[in-house]
Amino acid sequence: MENLIGVVYKTRHKHPRICTVVDKLETYNSKGELVKTRYVSEHEFLGQTVTDNDVVPVTILRGRIDQ
Repeated sequence: MENLIGVVYKTRHKHPRICTVVDKLETYNSKGELVKTRYVSEHEFLGQTVTDNDVVPVTILRGRIDQ
């Protein structure tokens, strides 16, 4: 899978938000196997930076804004 850090995407809500991926979280089991990949994204709301720590790659790829 490609590196999605830095990708800008739009959420699918009634009021979509423009978010930017800032980090990648990977979870491994005791055997050292990768079991889960999640991304951290940020968006601005009323002058504050809001962070979402559990974004799946499909959400990012579906709403990706190509620049």
